[in-house]
Amino acid sequence: MRMAKRIVSGKAFLGQTWARTSILFPSLSRAMSTLGSSILKSPPLVSLDQHDEWSHGFSHPDNAPTQKCTDNKTVRIIDGKSIADEIRLGIAIEVSRMKESIGKVPSLAVILVGQRRDSVTYVRNKILACEEVGFRFSLDHLPVNCTEEEICDKLSSFNDDPSIHGILVQLPLPQHLNKEKILNMLSLEKDVDGFHPLNMGNLAVQGKEPLFIPCTPKGCIELLLRSDVEIKGKKAVVIGRSNIVGLPMFLLLQRHHATVTIVHAFSNNPEIIAREADILIAAAGVPNLVRGSWLKPGAVVVDVGTTPIEDPESEHGYRLIGDVCFEEAVRVASAITPVPGGVGPMTVAMLLLNTLESAKRVLRFS
Repeated sequence: MRMAKRIVSGKAFLGQTWARTSILFPSLSRAMSTLGSSILKSPPLVSLDQHDEWSHGFSHPDNAPTQKCTDNKTVRIIDGKSIADEIRLGIAIEVSRMKESIGKVPSLAVILVGQRRDSVTYVRNKILACEEVGFRFSLDHLPVNCTEEEICDKLSSFNDDPSIHGILVQLPLPQHLNKEKILNMLSLEKDVDGFHPLNMGNLAVQGKEPLFIPCTPKGCIELLLRSDVEIKGKKAVVIGRSNIVGLPMFLLLQRHHATVTIVHAFSNNPEIIAREADILIAAAGVPNLVRGSWLKPGAVVVDVGTTPIEDPESEHGYRLIGDVCFEEAVRVASAITPVPGGVGPMTVAMLLLNTLESAKRVLRFS
């Protein structure tokens, strides 16, 4: 396959302790200490709200141009790891500034149920990320046969602990547990995963700003913005309608003024709908569901899928497969996220950022 890959990346992650960063790079530290919410390119959602005026600039052309298929020889690989590292650098310096000013740092608590291999790996990555940016981290690892009451007791304890600024329950949960009941127990002010019904509701309503935006959709938007992908006015298709990714992704793209369609398991002719997309977000959890024939030439593809498959040669005994057939998609798309190394690192970075924002809000630190 002939293909020139151009990496869309941010600044390289320094990988040092942040006390050392301040010593070695004082000018960078001073510059980054003023970042605050400017760590992201995404503006407050309320600032994006506009009244729909269909008469403004709206017309039906007599002869719409036919989409021409181009010979795609260059595709941008959107490097989520490098972009996430840049964001984590800004978070780490904010944490260092907070510790120096008030003697406190953000704290994240996680509840993990069972020994599901991908969930254990995700939690391990979150622990490492917290250590790298200077967060405190608490983990309650419960057996797979635990009860809802046991989880709710842990949540109540975390809710009442003022030293904890963010709480998340690692999903998916075992089938015998009521996920909605458990997530509803989360304190709204500590729901850094953004799944509380009020956070989701405020995401859907113009004029409202959720306390937290769900991490994966938030990371997808940031990848698009940092890759200079125009969202406003574009046709976007979201494949999958889960409460974790598909639904909030749909709502967030709407807030950014895309024309959004959701494709789900009951959709007729999903490949025809997908081929209309300027921006395609694949979040169905079905490996290689999206083939090259599903894509509009020049589309931007964000692959959220992370299905583990057996691989004895891999470090953890398995590897992750995306929802998009990458080998076919790179022949058609103008830009695409890889799996791994695309959306995954951004999800963790957005979790850290949500926790930082929660701590700053509680501690009244700016």
